[in-house]
Amino acid sequence: MARRGGGKTYGFPIYCASWLPLAHILKPSSSSEDDAAAADADPPPMAALGGGGGEGRSGVPNALVVAALDPAAEALSSDPVLRLGTEEQVPYRMAVHPLGDGVLCAFPNGCRLFRWESPEGENPHNLALRADLEALTELGDVGLQLSVSFSGEGSILATGGEDGHLRVFKWPSMDSVLEELDTKTSVKDLNFSSDEHFLAVNRNSGPCRVWDLKSSETVANLPREAGEIFGFCRFSNQADNSQILFVTAMQGDYGKIISWNTTSWTRIGSNKITREAISAFAVSPDDTLLAIGTIEGSIIVLSSKNMRVLVTVKKAHLGIITALAFSQDSRTLLSTSFDSTARVTSIGSTKSRGMQHIYLFFYTCPLRISS
Repeated sequence: MARRGGGKTYGFPIYCASWLPLAHILKPSSSSEDDAAAADADPPPMAALGGGGGEGRSGVPNALVVAALDPAAEALSSDPVLRLGTEEQVPYRMAVHPLGDGVLCAFPNGCRLFRWESPEGENPHNLALRADLEALTELGDVGLQLSVSFSGEGSILATGGEDGHLRVFKWPSMDSVLEELDTKTSVKDLNFSSDEHFLAVNRNSGPCRVWDLKSSETVANLPREAGEIFGFCRFSNQADNSQILFVTAMQGDYGKIISWNTTSWTRIGSNKITREAISAFAVSPDDTLLAIGTIEGSIIVLSSKNMRVLVTVKKAHLGIITALAFSQDSRTLLSTSFDSTARVTSIGSTKSRGMQHIYLFFYTCPLRISS
């Protein structure tokens, strides 16, 4: 049975968030007896949060925060592990390197990389971040990037700009893989396939374009149907080792999830999910769950197999949901909002989910729309 989680307020609008790969960040402790005892207990999961009040004298700070999960409270701790001010620049987007190379943040003027500093030992409260001023010189003054992402193995970096510029690099060499400039559109979202073969890119108009990263050529332009406006895109692995590409779309008053076969690039499914505009989208690491967040602050979690709604949290936040991220074990969903809160919703194990249609209530009854 899924259980309602809890939210914490951090004093600034939160634009971006990600769980951290602690196994690749924390340094092994020395062989002293004291450290050996501490190492018996795994550190709690931790998440990075970014946001702020922007430029000017609003009094709202711009910052990166790392907070640990309190399993007993099913919420992030209100006392952060670390807090790093980013001066007049607000971090709008974030990509955490999966093997611990740092946190890439997209600011209004360009991107910066922050490296982890982890003193010896597995105490997460020893963590620190420092700006690497010599990294990402290629992206230092490129303007706001609306989407930034590392591939699953961390060997490729992709960024998509408000100015329509798509850039893909090898990591960490920053050798160019491909580049596309379309000044008539902005890049809205992008996502790598798990095998690092494909990159899907959504712009604020037009089709979803899929690139072959081996040849640096376009392999598909996935068309919209009448009235559809594409939003987010995510690849997902299936039980038979095939892949599906999920694309969110608004069509009239409905938010939809569309499914695409990644061999024939044909549309194989389209499901109406909500009457609220979709503002965030995520796929769980075990590929069994999809989650959407809405501009009204609601969360919906679905089975990726049949699009059946498993969890609905109406008004989980008081403002637009800006980011969603499943934990590495796929049992916890992190959501953030302009209302300055980060919320953790416990989904439960695959076995406990079953095929039940579970609703969580928060303030009001959940919305139900048949597909």
